[in-house]
Amino acid sequence: MRQSILLFLLMASSAVFAQNVSDLFKSMPGGLLPGVTEGNKTMLLVDSGKTAVPSPLGEIEKTAQSDDYLQIKTSNIGTLQLKLLPVAKDSLVVCLIRTVCGGVCDSNISFYTTDWTKLDNEAFLPDISAEIFFNSSPKKQENDKYTVSLPDIYPISATFNETGTDLTLLFHYKERLTEDQIQELKPLLKSDSVVLTWKNASYR
Repeated sequence: MRQSILLFLLMASSAVFAQNVSDLFKSMPGGLLPGVTEGNKTMLLVDSGKTAVPSPLGEIEKTAQSDDYLQIKTSNIGTLQLKLLPVAKDSLVVCLIRTVCGGVCDSNISFYTTDWTKLDNEAFLPDISAEIFFNSSPKKQENDKYTVSLPDIYPISATFNETGTDLTLLFHYKERLTEDQIQELKPLLKSDSVVLTWKNASYR
């Protein structure tokens, strides 16, 4: 029942509002990109190449754009990505990724209807944590001295494939560990990157 209601809301939203990333960016609520005026949004979109405009927090630059994808450099350490994803015939969902790279990169992923109503991440995204990069949890290993020394939270950054819907997650563990800890951890890792595929209106 919950999925049916969600699908109905998405179809109704897509039928009324913008179907391309430019219009969605123009209608984005100010709280999602503070300090950027409507005029600046238009300036960022008017050129097919890279475009930069001033803002109170520094220069903002468009670094990539297509019909369903937009990437904006919001500061020296921040980026914003918008991606339109299909959920059913003629209906779309907006995925927004905000990334900060202050020494190490960490991303926040959220989903919206095309009229910018926030949606529950659980409907579209699996649980994203350090565990998905491991063959087995380092917290379950017998070497208690080693496992206790590991941080509880690892930064994970997310990036879209500009020409597709794949979502690449990068595991930033080296910046938080000593060289000895890195060598202990490596045998437990499947990879330091995971690619999620958009299928049946969710990432898997």
